[in-house]
Amino acid sequence: MTSACDTIDIDNASEGMVLAEDLRDTGGGVLLPAGATLSASSLASLRRRGIEQVKVVAAAPPVDEAAVRAERERQCARLEHLFRRCLPGAPASANAVLYERLLAYRGSC
Repeated sequence: MTSACDTIDIDNASEGMVLAEDLRDTGGGVLLPAGATLSASSLASLRRRGIEQVKVVAAAPPVDEAAVRAERERQCARLEHLFRRCLPGAPASANAVLYERLLAYRGSC
């Protein structure tokens, strides 16, 4: 599986960006491997070598906090439905123990 990448001008590249694929010179030699994080010194070196563009891992889209909250609530409601017979105060059954451990793992609902 490959990750999305963007081809950008070297002048638009900044520290912390990650290369999506090997960066090679005109002779085919690897200057920086895929996955390398660009630093100020590596960017300066690439500019000196005449590198004009780099392929970097595309930035992740912003997280929609409302959607994350809604999905968490949906999952919690589903757990409550699946374990509806394991209500608090009921005798400790294997299902009740599993439910409690699921809640602890998820950070509760």
